[in-house]
Amino acid sequence: MKTVLMLLAAAAQVLSAAGNCETLKSMALEHGAVTLARTVAAGEFTPRFSPAGGAALPGDNVFRKLPQFCRVAATLRPVEDSEIGIEVWLPETGWNGKLEAVGNGAWAGSIGYAALAAAVAAGYAAASTDTGHKGNNVQFVVGHPEKLVDFAWRSVHEMTVAAKAIAAGYYGSRIKRAYFNGCSTGGRQALTEAQRFPNDYDGIVAGAAANYPTHLQGAQVWTAQAAHRIAAGYIPPEKYAVIHKSVLEACDALDGVKDGVLEDPTRCHFDPASIECKNGDGPACLTAPQVETAKRIYAGPVDSRTGRNLFPGLEPGSEMGWATLAGPKPMDLAAETYQYLVFHDPRWSFLQFDPVADMAAAQRAIGPLMDATDPHLEPLFAHGGKLLMYHGWADPGIAPRNSVNYYESVVEATGGAAKARDSIRLFMVPGMGHCRGGDGTDSFDAVSALDSWVTQGKAPAEIPAAHATKGVVDKTRPLCPYPQAAVYKGSGDVNRAENFTCR
Repeated sequence: MKTVLMLLAAAAQVLSAAGNCETLKSMALEHGAVTLARTVAAGEFTPRFSPAGGAALPGDNVFRKLPQFCRVAATLRPVEDSEIGIEVWLPETGWNGKLEAVGNGAWAGSIGYAALAAAVAAGYAAASTDTGHKGNNVQFVVGHPEKLVDFAWRSVHEMTVAAKAIAAGYYGSRIKRAYFNGCSTGGRQALTEAQRFPNDYDGIVAGAAANYPTHLQGAQVWTAQAAHRIAAGYIPPEKYAVIHKSVLEACDALDGVKDGVLEDPTRCHFDPASIECKNGDGPACLTAPQVETAKRIYAGPVDSRTGRNLFPGLEPGSEMGWATLAGPKPMDLAAETYQYLVFHDPRWSFLQFDPVADMAAAQRAIGPLMDATDPHLEPLFAHGGKLLMYHGWADPGIAPRNSVNYYESVVEATGGAAKARDSIRLFMVPGMGHCRGGDGTDSFDAVSALDSWVTQGKAPAEIPAAHATKGVVDKTRPLCPYPQAAVYKGSGDVNRAENFTCR
């Protein structure tokens, strides 16, 4: 109730000056203060940093195409030692009456300018947060437990409350709908919102969600360990193409079309032993120890005492990205999670990882704070909220079946597929890597599909998707709600979506 009253008060405070951007500088926020409120002319925004923390390209199309908007920055301090940076962008004209909040990647630490720009260009008011620290690294957690809470869940909720108040103040009316859109860490943020704050959003897009960090980061560390368990077992990156080619030769035609993409890699039972070297080693084969490494990467970590899988392995078709987890060193974020969040020892090495004991230690240390695996989304669904999930089948960083497992847990908790399909849908993207990229159709508009679902009750039966090479679209395909997959109708161009159906 306090939050609702705060929003109404904020709107009333500047109602007479609605549309006057600079007026927002004096606006009161429940847990912070506005630090900047400035009109940005069309095409004139140049970010200091890209979403990944590197230098952005000033001429990037996403910024040059921006309409004139009101840029608002604020600092939120809900508790002591909390300093959450947010930005809210408000299109001056053409606002669709809705808010789109965007997620982060990895350790976050910066505002997602490109994602904000894409949302504003689509007519949304948009919001992003740095999650309470600066810099895409783990150093912020040392001696600052409240900043870890901000990163884990608090910053997105605080941003949401503030963004709604700021938008209401600028436009002089409440927003009609609020959506969250994130992938990877942003996918974890999306599911965290769905579970902890089900009333924050009317619809949520969760892509390649890193929602099970105690086991996900454990599996990522374990994969590096598997690749380096013995020197002879390490697979050099130049052999990834050999494995990938063999996978396609074995399984590409299973879906009726040989197009370099596996529509459903779970149907592929490729055995790395089929390309084992006959004598010694060679550039077009795997040694026996390398065969064992490949098998482990596909299988994922297993409890040797019970045979229970602790986290899914990577799928056939992901081989070209294996350097992400099985390259020369472990993924930084995965190792840092165990070094700084679980064992508080920066000297801890992935080579000493014990999957059973250390994943259990992680669950004790950070599970209640970081894991977003609760399948009971009834509070979200009860007010008509929708959850649209997606994941690339060729993701080399987060095993795709993690999303399948969570989706199936929600379906079961909801009472079965018939009841769940009006509230949650999962789209597995053939050939797509982590959030984007790969040989599959990785370009699609999940937010538009979500908006139609929320506002018109049109649950997405498929989502149009495309693949482009050097900016030119060369393949289209429908994305199908899991467990369906796109099936070729038997005639016509295999690169055109109309020649496929979901079933």
